[in-house]
Amino acid sequence: MTGRLGRPRISVYIAHSVDGYIADRDGSLDWLFTRAALEGEDYGYEEFMASVDGLAMGRATWDFIADEPSLPFGDRRVYVFTHRAARPRDGVEFWSRTPQEAVAQWQAAGLNRVYVDGGRLISDFLAAGLVDDLVLTVVPVLLGSGSRLFHEIPVLTSLALESSQAYSNGVVQLRYRRTWH
Repeated sequence: MTGRLGRPRISVYIAHSVDGYIADRDGSLDWLFTRAALEGEDYGYEEFMASVDGLAMGRATWDFIADEPSLPFGDRRVYVFTHRAARPRDGVEFWSRTPQEAVAQWQAAGLNRVYVDGGRLISDFLAAGLVDDLVLTVVPVLLGSGSRLFHEIPVLTSLALESSQAYSNGVVQLRYRRTWH
């Protein structure tokens, strides 16, 4: 389950509003938990996480979960991309690397699939041509402003839709793979 040319597979799994925001203007995700809640439905998250052996996130995403007493990632290594000092935590590596440097290090460490999370970091990996697949969960709400999912990406990225699923609460999940032409 590795990515292109034997490197780790780089995957995105993220929810966003219809107008493309991943957090509201206050940095909150409360809208996500209330609007996307569906009894007994995890939208494939557990299955996805079972296929991942590393997680990469930007500093804003880390700051949102940093004070949680326990992280919900099991024994998977977490890599936080940041240029600012952070309080150390077991199982979490804080680093300042380019996407290419990170992928080379993950490959050397034997990782097979890395989950990249956070709008800016996702955009950086897309700009570097390193994202292999994306699961985008569209929540039926317009936030109007906040943290955007995609930032400026200076390259064309072609995607092929692998599947789509609509849920009874109006959530739609789109699964894409990157095409390499």
